[in-house]
Amino acid sequence: MFKKVDRKQAKTKRHLRVRKKISGTPERPRLCVFRSDKNIYAQIIDDVNAVTLVAASSLDKDFNGTGSNKEAARIVGTSVAKKAIEKGITEVVFDRGGYIYHGRVQELAEGAREAGLKF
Repeated sequence: MFKKVDRKQAKTKRHLRVRKKISGTPERPRLCVFRSDKNIYAQIIDDVNAVTLVAASSLDKDFNGTGSNKEAARIVGTSVAKKAIEKGITEVVFDRGGYIYHGRVQELAEGAREAGLKF
């Protein structure tokens, strides 16, 4: 009999597979992406000290528009990159969070690169 795939469990397995290889350090923190149906979130995390250094999302007060499209993802990417550069962070490791590098996740990454982050 065919069993239906649990999408949440499959995403968690993909994320753990990615996180085995990627870790944020104080010199090169991790840019973590979370994508929901209505919004997109990005954080820059130092895993050694377990501290979130910078965060941006489509729920921020200075954000205009809907949070569930590619344009919004690019804006969030540039926003998190600008905040990171203000704090002196120029290089990060990109954590796609178990999502395919396509669509909104790709746009967020490209927006962060355009604003000056290197990864």
